[in-house]
Amino acid sequence: MRQVVLDTETTGLEHSQGHRIIEIGGVELVDRKLTGRHYHQYINPQREIDAGAMEVHGISNESLLDKPVFGAIADDFLEFVSGAELVIHNAPFDIGFLDSEYKLLSANKPRVMADYCTVVDTLTMARKMHPGQRNNLDALCQRYGVDNSQRDLHGALLDAEILADVYLLMTGGQTNLLLAGEDNKGDGSAANEVRRLSAARPPLTIITATGEELEQHQKRLDAIDKASGGQLVWPR
Repeated sequence: MRQVVLDTETTGLEHSQGHRIIEIGGVELVDRKLTGRHYHQYINPQREIDAGAMEVHGISNESLLDKPVFGAIADDFLEFVSGAELVIHNAPFDIGFLDSEYKLLSANKPRVMADYCTVVDTLTMARKMHPGQRNNLDALCQRYGVDNSQRDLHGALLDAEILADVYLLMTGGQTNLLLAGEDNKGDGSAANEVRRLSAARPPLTIITATGEELEQHQKRLDAIDKASGGQLVWPR
């Protein structure tokens, strides 16, 4: 099973008000293992970023001036995610923006993500698992013990990596959290390779009791049995 854990950053909250995507980040899972392949791209939105949005993700208008527009990366992005199950926190937000971007490219016959991918919304999943509790990504990190200490600001690739850890723990855990290998993009848009230490543990050492320890244990049981009037439960 191939999945892509995905996140986007935008110029504002509503694509219906003309807001655009400025960053896409995604990491690949195959059979619940991080493969090391990831997609990361900054995008020139051709409009100003709202001040409130800038406070969340820290991306400035100036930093995006030399980045490609969405149309220039649209095919590469679809190639990366096509056929995968997308894992997204608050999926309607990200999918709504992606569908809006493709509609802007071709209003007559726009491409929509549902034609290329299925979607799992981890926010909906978390609300069912933890009703009445905070279920944003930071709260889930704290609940599942995922380190998000580097998350002073939101960033699409970092959030996707964190969400991958949270999702694996929410859905049964994961023993190998090693991101290795190189991204298949050759356009220089990918972030530096991310490596994590393996969480796999060596086999536990089995220590058996010595003969002397077993003798002392039996003496203790005999004393307890005598004191309890023959009511010792252990031998039974």
